[in-house]
Amino acid sequence: MKSLLVFLCALAALSSLSCTKPVPKVAPRNEVAPPVFRVNVDTTRGPVIIEVTRANAPLGADRFYSLVKSNFFDGARFFRVVPGFIVQFGMNADPKVHAAWDVPIKDDPVVLGNARGTVTFAASGVDTRTSQMFINLGENQRLDDRPQHFAAIGKVVSGMDYVDKLYSGDGEKPKQNLIEQEGNKYLEREFPHLDYIRTARLAE
Repeated sequence: MKSLLVFLCALAALSSLSCTKPVPKVAPRNEVAPPVFRVNVDTTRGPVIIEVTRANAPLGADRFYSLVKSNFFDGARFFRVVPGFIVQFGMNADPKVHAAWDVPIKDDPVVLGNARGTVTFAASGVDTRTSQMFINLGENQRLDDRPQHFAAIGKVVSGMDYVDKLYSGDGEKPKQNLIEQEGNKYLEREFPHLDYIRTARLAE
């Protein structure tokens, strides 16, 4: 049987076919976040501190904690900035890294609403949260009752004035499918003025 498998694999190689099983798409394991933690976000506008209370949205808090620990947000652009509404981020500079985390988690019930300064995972439907997030620039409690369960995981406790100053000249023009395909190469080429996250690290 073993010799037959080797023979079949050799034939597959000669015919340009793959002899390996497809690898299921699984994100790196989410770690359990502390009850309360802070993240220092060094943006091109200035330092921002986000405080997360896990009880508000445990699954979202765990994913955010894990993303930060993996340095996922380093270099990530604020690619959607709508004054008075939200600023969105969370697509990795490298398409391969982004793809590894592009696996959804279940929704959390809404405990902390979408008030100005709160931080929430973006979603395109029920149970579709992955890595994209937004900071509420206005009072967006209307998002609380959406089917997507936009459950805020934390809030900006310092540096909201810098968040308000993030470049908004490109509005919603950047195309997310092209960011997925090309990462920062696309954004640097087409939207060079976007502000971005230099580093995001857990506070000591």
